[in-house]
Amino acid sequence: MSQSSTSMAPFLKELGLQSINPQASTGLVFFQDSDREIKSISSPVDGQHIADVYVANESDYAKIIAQAEKAFLQWRQVPAPKRGEIIRQYGNVLREHKQALGSLVSYEMGKSLQEGLGEVQEMIDICDFAVGLSRQLHGLTMHSERPNHRMYEQWHPLGIVGIISAFNFPVAVWSWNAMLAAVCGDVCIWKPSEKTPLTAIACQNLLDSVLRENEMPEGVFNLIIGDYRIGELMSNDERVPLISATGSTRMGKKVGAAVGARLGKSILELGGNNAIIISEHADLDMAMRAVVFGAVGTCGQRCTSTRRLIIHESLYEDLKNRLVKVYGQLKIGDPLDQNNQVGPLIDRAAVDQFLAAVESIKAQGGTILYGGTELESESGCYVVPCLAEAKNEFPIVQQETFAPILYLLKYSTIDEAIAMQNGVKQGLSSSIFSTHILETEKFLAAWGSDCGIANVNIGTSGAEIGGAFGGEKETGGGRESGSDAWKAYMRRQTNTINYGTELPLAQGIQFDI
Repeated sequence: MSQSSTSMAPFLKELGLQSINPQASTGLVFFQDSDREIKSISSPVDGQHIADVYVANESDYAKIIAQAEKAFLQWRQVPAPKRGEIIRQYGNVLREHKQALGSLVSYEMGKSLQEGLGEVQEMIDICDFAVGLSRQLHGLTMHSERPNHRMYEQWHPLGIVGIISAFNFPVAVWSWNAMLAAVCGDVCIWKPSEKTPLTAIACQNLLDSVLRENEMPEGVFNLIIGDYRIGELMSNDERVPLISATGSTRMGKKVGAAVGARLGKSILELGGNNAIIISEHADLDMAMRAVVFGAVGTCGQRCTSTRRLIIHESLYEDLKNRLVKVYGQLKIGDPLDQNNQVGPLIDRAAVDQFLAAVESIKAQGGTILYGGTELESESGCYVVPCLAEAKNEFPIVQQETFAPILYLLKYSTIDEAIAMQNGVKQGLSSSIFSTHILETEKFLAAWGSDCGIANVNIGTSGAEIGGAFGGEKETGGGRESGSDAWKAYMRRQTNTINYGTELPLAQGIQFDI
């Protein structure tokens, strides 16, 4: 057993995961049945087996839906500030267990320990945001055209919110949705990625303790461990008015079609093909840090990872040489060792996809400048991040490869650079490094970046929870986290009250009987 897996034992115990085995179901805490399918979970860090979990079936799903429906009847009547108080307590529990949960995120998913701890901090931050929001679920008041009438709007909870999350942010994205939905009065059913169920179970364990202390009903927060079949059940279920799904564009199109067919609501956070423009007026020292972190952070497995680097022709050779040198100095290895900067990909399938993409770059006329190879390891999940010269129109550049591949592209004018940035089907995150205000303002204008996120002099990844997160085009168009994203979890109701003794009609219509 590796040092990493041995050091995880006390953290697993702290998070209530010490007894995970095929005889003790944790995927569905209240449904224990030895006949269920069992999924084995191993770490991409060292290949060590961590746990076995039961996989839910359709019968389990039906029980969870029934429990959520029952809980909603009670939860929606709890005053919003009281709901916020429960979320505040959960945030404090996360603070107490930040090291343990952050370490588990790192070990189960493979991101660096600093990123794992940062992900838990995002959860804490969204709890704080939700607490304040619980006292601000306000609508507008409007003046009526009719005398002795008052108009206003109010917001009511939707009901059950289905959350389908991805492996790369196994807990933070769930919390973006669940904490906001909860203070809005909704109940949640969470289907985490089947690749990272243990962090989800840990979050549920911590949350259950808070709910019990506050004598809240079972079913406000629900967890179900399953594969795509559970996702399909949720997407097609009319009892789930909102589905928030994070994942690939291919998956999102299926979810969107299923939810749309029943006129439900969806929040889709899908693929990104994010670019940074490096202007001739850029501060290169500042840009380098953003570029490298954006490209290799989380081993290129962020939806906001930097995929394309659009460089002004006057700087191209200099920046290319700098990047090759920096990439040669990257430390790749166990992400729990904070001396390392790059951890593993999530599994062997991801490694195979990475290697196939490298071959496609060569076949389509690109040049590999550095990396693009597999590293021998116990887990078989480590690779050397790849730098490649390419053209924006290459098919491989046009698609998102969820791995550390950075394409270097050359431009002459700022208009050309913006056109290249926009010239893909995805529209999540974008960035420009420039100290020239005319360039940066053009980039942010309506005819500039077409992405949901557009940054100046910072990279494409590392969004704060205060702003609404999401993208356009094949990224899905949904918004999560900050700003007024909470409105997606509620239904708007317009109210008109007549406090007079006559009944005038709108638009001056006369109707006598």
